[in-house]
Amino acid sequence: MGSNILDRIDRRILEILQENSAISNQELADMISLSPSPCLRRVKQLEKEGYIKKYAAILNPKKLGLNMKVFVMVTLDGHSEAKMEQFEKMVLGYPEIIQCHLLTGQSAQYMLEIVVRDLDHYQDVLFKKLSSSMIKNIESTFVLRSSSEKQVLPLENAI
Repeated sequence: MGSNILDRIDRRILEILQENSAISNQELADMISLSPSPCLRRVKQLEKEGYIKKYAAILNPKKLGLNMKVFVMVTLDGHSEAKMEQFEKMVLGYPEIIQCHLLTGQSAQYMLEIVVRDLDHYQDVLFKKLSSSMIKNIESTFVLRSSSEKQVLPLENAI
């Protein structure tokens, strides 16, 4: 570590923490056959170098009544950097929009992932939050079922 190349132990630490970030340092150390002190030093170094952005719980949206996921393709009225920054700042303020991606190779400039209770809630987001003069076109795609929602990055081909 330190040279932006992860060794086998660092990769294993990241793999384990991706699956269970609530694991104790002792359990983690046991799993990678390292004593707790050097294990903790490695974790702290991975955090410091930005490999670990944050620790979070992954919630079950259905248990929370958020039963509908929608992917929304957004085309802005123009391609200026200022307009894109304004749009990105706008969508950051809406909790229903959980991801925002700038695209290339598509007619749309952005793909949003939106999580809502139901169709009425989505309509509210669409008409009250995404009705802006900077938006030229919106196309919505409703998710029927998600067969894979990985939160784990593949590390075998990472640096």
